[in-house]
Amino acid sequence: MSRQPQIHPMSVVDPGAVLGEATVVGAYSVIGPDVSIGADCMIGPHAVIEGPSRIGARCRVFPFACLGTPPQDLKYRGERTTLEIGDDNTFREGVTVHRGTAGGGGVTRIGSGNLLMAGSHVAHDCQVGSGVIFANAATLAGHVTVEDGATVGAFSGVHQFCRIGQHAYIGGYSVITQDALPFVLTVGNRARSFGINVIGLERKKFSPEAIQALKRAYRILFRSRMAQKEALERLDAEVGECAEVRDLAAFIRDSERGVIR
Repeated sequence: MSRQPQIHPMSVVDPGAVLGEATVVGAYSVIGPDVSIGADCMIGPHAVIEGPSRIGARCRVFPFACLGTPPQDLKYRGERTTLEIGDDNTFREGVTVHRGTAGGGGVTRIGSGNLLMAGSHVAHDCQVGSGVIFANAATLAGHVTVEDGATVGAFSGVHQFCRIGQHAYIGGYSVITQDALPFVLTVGNRARSFGINVIGLERKKFSPEAIQALKRAYRILFRSRMAQKEALERLDAEVGECAEVRDLAAFIRDSERGVIR
């Protein structure tokens, strides 16, 4: 069986683009110069991929998705910036992902094994980890960081420079204007936290001991009425042996915008 790329005659692929083995490009798709796409990818009809962009293996890009287009930033003046995407990602219909800006480091990055559902948007200079889910029309402003395993619910908006912690769950229609805690349910217009995402962590095979430690840590941090510094010190003393709790504490200490409580 041929491993050559299969390019539909009604698509437009720039001679400078590089397509991996067995990658399929559908009708009316446009792939620009300085684009590299890995092996076994599926680029659906009417998709647009502009460069400079690097896409890994086994990615699926559905109709009308636009990847690597210029940032929506008034400071952008056409300078060379890039998009980097890992392996095994799915970009459903109408997804948009923009390249970086010089002021934001010049690179938008998406890891591996992510699902971006229809109409979701990743803006310039965002850094998205692996195993992340964006439900329909979830939207990241520029310079947002989303850590591994997080879920951003449908029609949610994340303010620029915010962080979404690892394995966080952002409920649908939420507005995130501060950092959303790892392992925690965060929901609402001007969102607030609603405790540890127990069901989600159980589904991901976190140990019962880790989940119990996180629940205790959450109570210390947000139900004890202690000042944050004091609560973090107590957390270190009582449940600091748990790696997930240490990650939670480090996330809070590193926050520049403050965390959603």
